[in-house]
Amino acid sequence: MISTSNLEIAKKEIKKSKKPIIVKAQDDQFNRKILEYGKFQILLSPESGERKNKLRQIDSGFNHVLGKIASKNKVAIGIDLEEIKKLSKEEKGKRIAKIKQNIDICKKTNTKIKIIPNKSKKECFHFILSLGASTSQAKEATKSF
Repeated sequence: MISTSNLEIAKKEIKKSKKPIIVKAQDDQFNRKILEYGKFQILLSPESGERKNKLRQIDSGFNHVLGKIASKNKVAIGIDLEEIKKLSKEEKGKRIAKIKQNIDICKKTNTKIKIIPNKSKKECFHFILSLGASTSQAKEATKSF
């Protein structure tokens, strides 16, 4: 997993790494540039980090423009279940709302979703279905790399 916030270092690590290459999402500018670069498989948790919600909008770190870029470059959006499990109840609720919004965007832009780690496929399948994913999205999300 590549978790640097420096774009040039991330590109070098992508070239050296073996598949599947997972890049941890950082700020909005980094996410946009790394998605345009492509050449990796999964952008992990774009909803994480300190994001301010507005009165009528949730800042989930992912939008339609990023969805189209990810779809074009065949990059999936990753959901890290272990990270979600460690959060407090209030933080879990906020994070799941952001993930639900990202799933809706992925559905509209035909971007793939991956769940990491994928220990119990049945539980992951039902979890992502409960967040509003289509059946085909849920099957794709629980498939192995």
